[in-house]
Amino acid sequence: MTAQVENLVVLFTATSGASGDLLGSDEKELQQLLWQLVDVKNKKLGKVNELLIKPDPSDLTEEKEEEKDVVEESVEEEKGSEADCVYSATSIDTALSMFHLQLTNEVNSAGAGTSLCLCTDGQLHVRQVIHPEAASKNILVPDCFYSFFDLRKEFKKHFPSSDLKALNVHVMAESLSIPDDMPTSWDPSNTLDPSAPLPAELALQQVQLMSSIALALLSEPFCHTFSVPERVNEKFESGTCSKTEKVFDNTVIRARGLPWQSSDQDIARFFRGLNIAKGGAALCLNAQGRRNGEALVRFVSEEHRDLALQRHKHHMGNRYIEVYKATGEDFLKITGGTSNEVAMFLSREDQIIVRMRGLPFTATHEQVLAFFSPEDGLKDMCPVSGGKDGILFVRYPDGRPTGDAFVLFSCEEHAQGALRKHKEILGKRYIELFKSTAAEVQQVLNRYSSAPLIPVAPAPLVSMLPTMPLLPPPGYARDCLRLRGLPYTASIEDILTFLGEFTHDIRPHGVHMVLNQQGRPSGDCFIQMLSAERALMASQRLHKHMMSSQRGANSRYVEVFPCSAEEMGLVLMGGSLSHTHAHTHIRSRSGTGLSPPPCVSPPSYSFTPTPAVLPTETAALYPPIGQVLLTPRPLPPGHAYYPASAQLYMNYTAYYPSPPGSPTTLGFYPSPSSIPSPGGLVRMPGVAYSSNGVKDLLTAVQGYQYAPEDAFIHAHGPVQAHDPARTLITQPKEWVCI
Repeated sequence: MTAQVENLVVLFTATSGASGDLLGSDEKELQQLLWQLVDVKNKKLGKVNELLIKPDPSDLTEEKEEEKDVVEESVEEEKGSEADCVYSATSIDTALSMFHLQLTNEVNSAGAGTSLCLCTDGQLHVRQVIHPEAASKNILVPDCFYSFFDLRKEFKKHFPSSDLKALNVHVMAESLSIPDDMPTSWDPSNTLDPSAPLPAELALQQVQLMSSIALALLSEPFCHTFSVPERVNEKFESGTCSKTEKVFDNTVIRARGLPWQSSDQDIARFFRGLNIAKGGAALCLNAQGRRNGEALVRFVSEEHRDLALQRHKHHMGNRYIEVYKATGEDFLKITGGTSNEVAMFLSREDQIIVRMRGLPFTATHEQVLAFFSPEDGLKDMCPVSGGKDGILFVRYPDGRPTGDAFVLFSCEEHAQGALRKHKEILGKRYIELFKSTAAEVQQVLNRYSSAPLIPVAPAPLVSMLPTMPLLPPPGYARDCLRLRGLPYTASIEDILTFLGEFTHDIRPHGVHMVLNQQGRPSGDCFIQMLSAERALMASQRLHKHMMSSQRGANSRYVEVFPCSAEEMGLVLMGGSLSHTHAHTHIRSRSGTGLSPPPCVSPPSYSFTPTPAVLPTETAALYPPIGQVLLTPRPLPPGHAYYPASAQLYMNYTAYYPSPPGSPTTLGFYPSPSSIPSPGGLVRMPGVAYSSNGVKDLLTAVQGYQYAPEDAFIHAHGPVQAHDPARTLITQPKEWVCI
């Protein structure tokens, strides 16, 4: 709308709750509508109309017994109202229909043109009162409520120095020299209790004062033109977001407490009246790829974001939703993507997305199409939009399928028919189906094929220690075994039983269980053998033999492959070698058995420099060892467990060395001159308090050469050591081994 409108409809609303700047923030129902028509061309005012919404007393529940008195009082107010025309309705649905009918009749009878637009004092009356209540009750709002003029913004065009947030009808009337008969006690800027409802008689005066301000702006010397109204989006538009896109922090909120089955359309309905940016509603997923009840919502401006924050603890069904501020970086982590395939898939407008989970790894496009549209015609037909182009399989970086896929449907009817196939069988597996969103598609693809969940690899353990007999130097000798597919309940005793006669060929402390991030068995194990010949013989005899666990009834066949110490060390340190790299000869997949974990990690790792163990003040009290700990000397790199030319992978549950109680970070320092025996200091932060701490420490460093009498623990209290002169002052909960 660029031309001057012919009629302005000055509108004012009142609820049974807060008024002023808190209008609509308490979710109270609309109870009063007042409006007055302004003839823009002839600069004349029409009659003042009042519409009271009075629920039928017979429809009131016991919980609303107190509201009966309010209804009875409303009847008396209607009789004594000073409005020219007074109407009443029993519901907001009836009230909005009556408002639209009476307004249309009045405009037609005035004969001053048929174009009209609402005009309100601020944004709250339309965005925070009319639309939210109508959306919560599934009521269609007349078209006239989707555009309106904000009288404050129109006033600011002629008074640029005015603070928009501080403006109200009293300030505008004073600036325009309009007589203001309203009591100053009800000036929103002076009201002591903004949560108190506005009296009905003052609402009438509010409308009359707003109409006078509109006439003053239309008259000389301002001759204002009402031409560009505020817009309310009728529906939410889905879309994609690039990681390079700029998203401002002051436009994003986080909604928490959503029902798990809610969609982006449900979020848009909750924020109805506020304009959400295209593709700006993103449901968050947890580590298992399931919705966690949170969403990030991006609005078109800071003003709409601030209004959204006022809906904190408003209800979606029977649940209240918490609304908090968020950042643009948070939003991009969820919705940002770089894949052209995903962008093409999501570029189709007006499509309904359904997520498939639990697909067989061998599933094809044809099988998915047949699943939704079987040829026998006995089941519901719900054709996929675009055929094969409407199916997007989710894959790992190496191309292996994840068992997830997204499918497009052209209409809601076909999508609902597809969802009715939930848990039907495809191949030999039942398929889970969920209604999805564009943001969820992007989030799932990012999770599997882009940045890893753990952005930085754990600090390498072995490379910071001096050469030791536990791990042989890297080379081409394949004198280690990799066991894959172990029962999750398998123990080291079960592994030794499985190896049988080859148990005697295991190096001391040479069994290494691979644990995931939660400290649980991953199903992998590495074993160091005395020779490459015995390792090869063991792999040939035991490959795909069955292993049973003493703690579980299930048995599984175990794959056994020979590997080198380099490959073993790399996996234990958080990654896996690719099958062809510069440091080893070309091997086939069956030769190594080293399949990369699913999520590719960055090509290089950045580790923070080793911090000083002691503060400067403390180190000065304990020379010379204090100076060693204050400025530890960096060590040359040890074994090349992270070859520069090797492609590294990181799973969501990163591998950590066994045992699970081992610290994830440590520091190694050369032996200071004050220590008579050769050796070094190892600082191991983060080890839990324990009654048998020395025993746990010795277990963790078993296989390394150390002096048992030199092991001690620092904590609050006396230090257990044979030589008090060699004690150190460190943080609590730290192990120190000399």
